[in-house]
Amino acid sequence: MYLHEQDELLDSKSLTVSAAFEGSEKITEARQLTRDFLTSVQADHGLPVSAQAMGTVQLAVSELVTNAHKYAPGPCLLTLTVEHGAVQASVWDSNPTLPLLLPADPTRVGQHGLEIVIAVCQTFTIQREPVGKRVKVSLALADHPDADTADRQAT
Repeated sequence: MYLHEQDELLDSKSLTVSAAFEGSEKITEARQLTRDFLTSVQADHGLPVSAQAMGTVQLAVSELVTNAHKYAPGPCLLTLTVEHGAVQASVWDSNPTLPLLLPADPTRVGQHGLEIVIAVCQTFTIQREPVGKRVKVSLALADHPDADTADRQAT
């Protein structure tokens, strides 16, 4: 099942796309939707999206949709919103149980998804919904200027 709806609210400077995904093969579609959305944000709306942001948002979406598929029955809903120079990814699923945030452990096999997401995102929140839960993350669309300077100094 794949549903897609796009709302463009240019007057308020926000862009949104939502889709429902069911089944593990849909994780690839979630990444593609993310890539297409951010490409449109840049090409059609003139907002800068760095290569790092493009890859990092896809990684975060992939991890969140994977977790929703793995731990919750039925579809999950992915919503991407761009406003104020950042992209927010929100993933809703039907399981009300909040995920266990495990401490970093390089010897543990698996269960590093949320650890990765928390490490690469600027914000991370989980909230219970009347049905299920919603995980939200946000990332800047442009690289931090200091990161660019640090890269040049290191070479």
